[in-house]
Amino acid sequence: MSFDACARLVKAGDPDRYLSAQAAAPAGRRALMAIYAVNLEIARAPWASAEPLLAQMRLRWWGDEIGKIYKGAVVESHETLPALREVIFDHNLPRGLFEALIEARMVDVYADPPENRAAFDAYIEASSGSVMALAARALGAPPAAMPVVADFAYGAGVANLLRAVPALEARGHAPLPEQVDGLVEVAIARLRAARERRRALPRSAAPALLAGWRADATLLEARKRPQSIAAGLLEESPARKMAVWRWRRMSGRW
Repeated sequence: MSFDACARLVKAGDPDRYLSAQAAAPAGRRALMAIYAVNLEIARAPWASAEPLLAQMRLRWWGDEIGKIYKGAVVESHETLPALREVIFDHNLPRGLFEALIEARMVDVYADPPENRAAFDAYIEASSGSVMALAARALGAPPAAMPVVADFAYGAGVANLLRAVPALEARGHAPLPEQVDGLVEVAIARLRAARERRRALPRSAAPALLAGWRADATLLEARKRPQSIAAGLLEESPARKMAVWRWRRMSGRW
């Protein structure tokens, strides 16, 4: 089954989102697994080859295959796509979010740093923001809730990227803009802004935002000790990580 393949991929390659999806009802969990599995494969595509042209071709391939789904085709060229097709049509997911996600990952093909903060923000919003928006829509979030999702996705996306900085730099990439002053503060502020408007989001859609369940610990540590970013010291201990996850799942507070 395509949904089973999606779950296996996410569990192995994106364990934080896999855990967060367990808080959803069974039907919602299946939808999240399809979205997260395809996101994982798209995120991996820029690293599939050291040759930029080949990496770009792989990303374009994903765009073409998802485009076929929106044209009504039954697409079985990858094990995740039958499940994604079902989720797209069951939940009327907008094609533009997938296109934005793929375009964002084109940035990852190259090692250059973001041109400026605006470019960095656009990358976070198109990558983390698109995935969380798709997940929230699949769980029933109305259009009025999407600004809340966007704010939370920004904070969670910055946290995810900060944890990945050492690995990206080891591969010769410069993921942060030259001017990073205030970046962590902005990310924290946007998490706070989202939570202040949490009533706009139905409870059924909360698991989509629970995907950012590690953001607070990461951002607070980065604010307190900025040197922890490059040193790779933003990872919590396994015990603390699981304690936070259990609390968030039991309370439902993203």
